[in-house]
Amino acid sequence: MRTHHLLLFTILFFASTFSYLHPASATGEQPPTTGNNGDTEFIRSSCNTTLYPDICYTSLSRYANAVQQNPGQLARVAISVSLSKVHRIASYISNLTHEADYGASSRAVLALHDCFSNLDDAVSEIRGSLKQMRQLGAAGSGTDSFLFQMSNVQTWMSAALTDEETCTDGFQDVPECPMKSDVYNRVTRVKKFTSNALALVNSYANKGPLNLITFFFLPISE
Repeated sequence: MRTHHLLLFTILFFASTFSYLHPASATGEQPPTTGNNGDTEFIRSSCNTTLYPDICYTSLSRYANAVQQNPGQLARVAISVSLSKVHRIASYISNLTHEADYGASSRAVLALHDCFSNLDDAVSEIRGSLKQMRQLGAAGSGTDSFLFQMSNVQTWMSAALTDEETCTDGFQDVPECPMKSDVYNRVTRVKKFTSNALALVNSYANKGPLNLITFFFLPISE
C-alpha cells in the first residue's frame, strides 16, 4: 500500500511541476509592452538600486507605458507583480500539500504545510500593501499622512519577505528530496520579486510626499 502511495505522489508531483512551468497559458498573461526609451531607462535606473536588478527590469519594463517615470506607480506595479508571483507559488504549494500526504516524509510534509501558511500570510500582507498604495493620498496630502501610509506599506512588504524567508528556512532540516529542491528553488526566486518591490517602495518613501502624484492605475491579474 505504501508503495502505491509513493507512486501516486510521484506522478502527481511531476504533473503539478509540469503545469507550473507553463503559467502563461493558465493565467492568460499578455506579452510585454514597451514604452519609449526614457520610460524604460527610468525603470532600468530604478532597478539598479535593488538587489536583483536584472529580474527587476525584466519583470517591470513591460509596464513602462503605465509607469511613465512615476516612482510611485513603479512601486505599485512592483508590488502587483510580487503579489502575482507569491499568489501563484502559494497555490502551487497548496496543491503539493495534498499530494505530499500520500507518501512524503513527515518532516517534509510539516515543512510544506508551514511554508504554505507562511506564503498565505505573505499574500495577505502584499495585498494590504497594494491596497494602501492605491489609497495613497486619500487621507490627505501632507507629510505626516504620506509617511504614515508608506510606513504601512513598508511594514507589510517587509513582513511578507520575512514570511517567505521563514518558508525556505523551514526546509533546512528536511532530508534532500525532489520536493524540497523544487519548493526551495521556486520560493527563493519569488523572494527576489518581493525584495525588489520592497526596495522600490523604500526608495519612493524616502523621496517624500512631493512625489505623491496621481497614479495611472494598471490592472494586473494575480
